[in-house]
Amino acid sequence: MTHHHGYVGALLAAFLFGLSSTLNKIALRDVHPVVVAGSVYLTAGVVLMALRFTPLKERLLSTLEFRVKTREGFSRRDVGLLGLIVLFGSFMAPLLFMFGLERTSAVNASLLLNTETLFTVLMAAAVFRERISRRGMVGIALIIAGALVVSTENMGSVALMGNPWGNLLVVLAGLCWAIDNNLSRFLSLNRDLLLVTSLKGILGGTSLLSLSALLGVPLTIPAQSMPYILTVGSLSIGFSLVLYLFALREIGAMRTGAIFSTSTLVGAFVAFLVLGEGFTPLKALFGVLMLAGVYLISAERPAEDSYTG
Repeated sequence: MTHHHGYVGALLAAFLFGLSSTLNKIALRDVHPVVVAGSVYLTAGVVLMALRFTPLKERLLSTLEFRVKTREGFSRRDVGLLGLIVLFGSFMAPLLFMFGLERTSAVNASLLLNTETLFTVLMAAAVFRERISRRGMVGIALIIAGALVVSTENMGSVALMGNPWGNLLVVLAGLCWAIDNNLSRFLSLNRDLLLVTSLKGILGGTSLLSLSALLGVPLTIPAQSMPYILTVGSLSIGFSLVLYLFALREIGAMRTGAIFSTSTLVGAFVAFLVLGEGFTPLKALFGVLMLAGVYLISAERPAEDSYTG
């Protein structure tokens, strides 16, 4: 087994999550944004919890064990961490993002959501003392630069000062997801990643749907929207979260967070194929630069990538 499995996990997580932007966009035609967010998280939790009671559980968990030693069971600290992760990553972040998106343009939101990667990298370096080589830092810079261009449909339409409150909410959502990313590194050492991710999905989804009910938002989902919500929930959130935690365990929050930004490239390309949205040569060029950045990060020596908690 090599250290590259962590990078493969991060890329697969990014690929699955990248599918969500197009599928969510279709579902949002008929369903309230907060209901979509709550439904996909709850679906993810239910699917993964159900998977834990099948013979596939041990096979999957054994497949995800590589270089880093894992532990069994939940400690009191783990329960506290899970509560914080659900609060920041599965409740506050999607809530802030949806309300921010309502008050600003999609272009601004796509651009500003890349602050999640920046916050994740800075937090991992400053608070959790993760280290990376100069070559790796160049790789991270290429990925962030690529994400800024690929996630923006038209740079000329960016107007960050047009509605500062909406933009601020999106940035705060990015900060909350960055906190989630860095805290999740500790729970990633738990062997049962299916339990960790299923609880995160169930608790976060239930909280969001409960809030929707309190706000008087209709919880009905039309039949034509269900396939998109179920696909996003099970694959783009559920299995993507499992792979993301596996990558956190193997290569740390800094590298995982940076590589996960390639989901913007996947999202842009899938939107081009399915929705006919523009995928310009400039986006293709910066997409190649993002992949070059991934290569620079993954080319580091295995000894530099380990994380033991």
